[in-house]
Amino acid sequence: MSDALTKQQAEQVLSIVEPLQNAANVQWLLYCGALVLFMQAGFAMLCAGSIRAKNAQNILLKNLMDACVGALCFWSFGYAFAYGERADLKAGNWFIGNDNFFLSNGFEGKDSYAFWFFQFTFAATAATIVSGAVAERCSMAAYAGYSAFLTAFVYPVVAHWVWSRHGWLSAFKSNPILNVGVIDFAGCGVVHMVGGAAAGIGAYVLGPRRGRFGPGGKKIQGHSTPLVVLGTFILWIGWYGFNPGSTLMLADLPATGIPFVAEKTAVTTTLAAASGGLTNLFVHHYLSGFYDVGEMCNGVLAGLVSITAGCSVVEVWAAVVIGFVGAFAYTAGSLLLEKLEIDDAVNATPVHYFCGVWGLIATALFARGENMRNAYGVGSRAGLFYTGQGEMLACNVLAIVIITAWVGLMMFPFFTALKSAGLFRVSDEVEEAGLDDSKHGGSAYEMKEKDVEAPQKISGKVKE
Repeated sequence: MSDALTKQQAEQVLSIVEPLQNAANVQWLLYCGALVLFMQAGFAMLCAGSIRAKNAQNILLKNLMDACVGALCFWSFGYAFAYGERADLKAGNWFIGNDNFFLSNGFEGKDSYAFWFFQFTFAATAATIVSGAVAERCSMAAYAGYSAFLTAFVYPVVAHWVWSRHGWLSAFKSNPILNVGVIDFAGCGVVHMVGGAAAGIGAYVLGPRRGRFGPGGKKIQGHSTPLVVLGTFILWIGWYGFNPGSTLMLADLPATGIPFVAEKTAVTTTLAAASGGLTNLFVHHYLSGFYDVGEMCNGVLAGLVSITAGCSVVEVWAAVVIGFVGAFAYTAGSLLLEKLEIDDAVNATPVHYFCGVWGLIATALFARGENMRNAYGVGSRAGLFYTGQGEMLACNVLAIVIITAWVGLMMFPFFTALKSAGLFRVSDEVEEAGLDDSKHGGSAYEMKEKDVEAPQKISGKVKE
């Protein structure tokens, strides 16, 4: 008796397995997307702890606004510009998507709602990077306008270039540039450089906080180290949705090694974060003489950003090296901004832009052919250190230049127009008093007298 399945039996098996595979992949995207969305809470805690208590409500509201404005803008325009493809244009559009605005015009027949949700969380992440950089002096209306512009247009165009199968920088095209395209698995360039560049431009145009630079200027300390640490841990956890989730599936038939890519990506992500955190702790101890908790947190984030592009294609030992160098990239960026008197209140630009640049370069150096085969289906291309060939490096350097130029051309005029119209910055009086009292009805930590019971004296002793 033959052990081989008949055609009818094989079809019956597939009819059972395929719906289960689809359900598993939907659950994977929803789970990973929820982890990435939870990063909004991490950004909120990190930003709130890094600034003065008198502005805590304001920064929390801006982080909430990123999620809400981002969802509506990505639904209406962002997704269409990033991934929408008109069926009558077989060649696609190399610059921008052009279909499925408001998730209409046959969206359900082409893409899944789980995919939209996952991609929305990435757009919201790119937008919220800016909130901390312009904290304590940016007006609410200007911030809402920025968030809408970035999630509806600026970020989606870059996502289309790199991640759409028709984008001109995409590695998923049938004929990618230099036969490799840009290797940015989870978004060093697409997410972090976009958000980080916008943060730096916004902080530059907005100007520094009162008392930060100039005569008598000094570093402005945040008010809550526990919030900073909590936010860092939440972001670290969220990165396990960001990086492994970028496989976009977990169940694959026939087997292509996707589950292996996801699990290895979790390990490279972990090691880069650990390496970056420890390195930055000791670098800043050398520079300042203190073991700075905040700088170790920024080192962890520097390692996480640095590994984002290459998390699926580098070896685990390379992740340690990438995180190590990422700490120096962050520190160099931080010192440069201070030298230029650009006041990035939470060092978002050094973490996201400078480490995003390093992450793209590192991927083109350390990508291994076997890992490329598992993650991209192409094993004939690898990083410079494995092949001695520079095509991948050339593609990723091109992406660095183009993404920087695109964000600069879009965001600098936008922020400058807001400033010229008097809409970008709050008044000196509001900034001095604090945005919470001026704009939100009181401090985030306001305690009413009736809420605190006075100690009672009993027999000459105080009863707590």
